[in-house]
Amino acid sequence: MLIDINAYVGHWPFMQLKYNTCEALGQRMDRFGVDVSLISNLNGIFYKNTQSANKELYEEIKASKRYRDRFVPFAVINPIYAGWQYDLEECVRKFGMKGIRVYPKYHDYEINDPSLIELVKKARDMNLPVAFNYKMVDSRQRSWMDIDYVAYTPRPEWTLKNIFPIIKEVPDARYMILNVTNSMQLNEADAALFNKANVLMDTSGRTLTDMGSLLKTQGKERFAFGTHSPILDYLTGMLRIEALRENEADAATKELLRSGNAKKFLGL
Repeated sequence: MLIDINAYVGHWPFMQLKYNTCEALGQRMDRFGVDVSLISNLNGIFYKNTQSANKELYEEIKASKRYRDRFVPFAVINPIYAGWQYDLEECVRKFGMKGIRVYPKYHDYEINDPSLIELVKKARDMNLPVAFNYKMVDSRQRSWMDIDYVAYTPRPEWTLKNIFPIIKEVPDARYMILNVTNSMQLNEADAALFNKANVLMDTSGRTLTDMGSLLKTQGKERFAFGTHSPILDYLTGMLRIEALRENEADAATKELLRSGNAKKFLGL
């Protein structure tokens, strides 16, 4: 079984995307043997009111029982937008969404903003995971209209060190860290706390090229298949699992990476 923990529908204003509807993504899943995908709506990153994007996703999934069986929706929530508490309740109670994705860089707030801390605590109390992305697109190829987050700016691309403060603030929440493309280094004290946190990372990011070593240092329970589709290609995240040698990951470990860790983390 394959569960993709990092996929999207919707549009990206700075590039043309393919396979960015439930129907097209479902066809892609069929081709490559993916059973279930965790998805959210890219439009929510750019809409002033993210709830409009969550409603779009809900309506698209509701249109077919097949979609409801194969897609696990995550809500895009902006904690500095008025009424986000109501939006979150509606996403969970009415729309059946199983987690939250947040975008501090795109929605223009800091990782330790009190509103984000409140949101993560509420998610914890509702037993919802909160997902963070290192980045959405490669800053070296970003549009001049995209956010200015290249390395020489005051707000560079994220590393684990940039995400860690929210984990430190709410250590008992559940976290997903997606598209891991830069450093995973923490100081000794922070690393000890991170190792105790309930964190799941996907296999799409370029930092995970040496999966064998990361399984030893981070633990085999901390990773799961993810594509970052349709922005990234659909196969790299899968190949990082299938290319592991026997001395790096046995059959049972590979099955954890394909679906076991995701099922346990999400209660599927």
